Amino acid sequence: MQIILPMQSRQSIELRQHQQLALTPQLQQAIRLLQYSAQDLEQEVAQALLDNPLLERDEEYDIEGAAAEPAASHDDDGFREPAEFASRSRDGDDEYVRPEAAPAPTLRQHLLEQLRLTRAAPRDRVLVELLIDELDDNGYLVTPLDELADLLPGELGIERCDWQAALRLLQSFDPPGVGAASISDCLLLQLQRGERDAPPEVLACARELAREHLALLASGNLPGLRRKLGCSLGVLRDARQLLLQLDPKPGRGWAHDVADYVRPEVIVRKAGGRWKAFINPAVMPGLRVNADYERIIRQSRQASGEGLQQQLQQAHGLIRSIHQRFDTILRVASAVIEHQQAFFELGEQALRPLVLRDIAQELQMHESTVSRATRHKYAQTPWGVFELKYFFTTAVSRDDGETTSSAAVRSLIQDLVQGEPAAKPLSDNLIASMLAERGVVIARRTVAKYREAAGIPAASLRRARARLDSMG
Repeated sequence: MQIILPMQSRQSIELRQHQQLALTPQLQQAIRLLQYSAQDLEQEVAQALLDNPLLERDEEYDIEGAAAEPAASHDDDGFREPAEFASRSRDGDDEYVRPEAAPAPTLRQHLLEQLRLTRAAPRDRVLVELLIDELDDNGYLVTPLDELADLLPGELGIERCDWQAALRLLQSFDPPGVGAASISDCLLLQLQRGERDAPPEVLACARELAREHLALLASGNLPGLRRKLGCSLGVLRDARQLLLQLDPKPGRGWAHDVADYVRPEVIVRKAGGRWKAFINPAVMPGLRVNADYERIIRQSRQASGEGLQQQLQQAHGLIRSIHQRFDTILRVASAVIEHQQAFFELGEQALRPLVLRDIAQELQMHESTVSRATRHKYAQTPWGVFELKYFFTTAVSRDDGETTSSAAVRSLIQDLVQGEPAAKPLSDNLIASMLAERGVVIARRTVAKYREAAGIPAASLRRARARLDSMG
């Protein structure tokens, strides 16, 4: 017989040391502010001013300072703070407000106003309003009539002919072509409006092109079009010109998307013979803690509640986080601009290969910190306003052993295409050969990838466009 004794567990106390990074609220706030854009930061500051009575903007209550005109600051390059920025800081609580225009009517409002002026029956008005609600931003009817008919109860007795009558009424409204189901239908509706503006043979050719041969017209196959249509070259040319006068997106004139502007946080200018980065003073939120409130709270800590103490800490923490944010952005931007000095002298073709890891190792930061400091952060340069991430680009090997950036290769391809003969555009193989003559050896498929990234169509489409342009 074998007896198995149970194992006895022993408890012991051990003292171990280890390091652990605690994600404190202050650190969380610093990370959040760093990834904010300039507009997001401004909203965050505005909300903090509402929530925390201890925070105030600089010079908000400095009556004497507001009355005195501050002297303009100059540096060795003659850079001066713009007048609107200076006036904004002097105005104190009156923040800069973008001028607002009266809201323009939408496409729906424009169509409903026309419907109101008609003598349509109430039943037809309701159907037309339902059709208007189904239009997209370009004025197209995206839902087929059969599907719309299924949405209404059958006991209403609405037939398909009722929907068709409502659609014809809608298509008679301005703009011409509204309510179409396709681009072909849209062009045909507009041709129907302008039948008196062109000879009958040109109108007939244009209608046939819009109805059946838009794809062939886009390909530039003129002999094939003439064979199918049986018309002369002059009639085909006039029909094409007539189609070009039409609007394939009739509703876009009422799509009033408000274009927001970009506020660069970094200004790049030359100082001491080198291009350097400077923080834009217009995006620096001047915040401070009210000195009188802070003195009262610190002198009577026991009398004041924990709420005021916490708000005081939060106010100082926000100010420190904002200063840390701009310090990080300036450090990263300075390193990036130092790497890309040639770009500011020569342009895009002089961009050097640069990745996040290069800046992170140089500044002893994490790559994620560099990414946050460059995403949605813009720099005002002599070549325009660019996101800081624009200056990061992959490397492409040259035959001399050196490397160039992918952005520079795209710029070279754009220059080659712009200088090509219109009737004989450069193929991707020929572009690759011409790049190889300049020392950039890349494959044809790589040329195609960079060409598509630059928004350049293929050689066949460029050739078709040249043929069509030669008709005009």
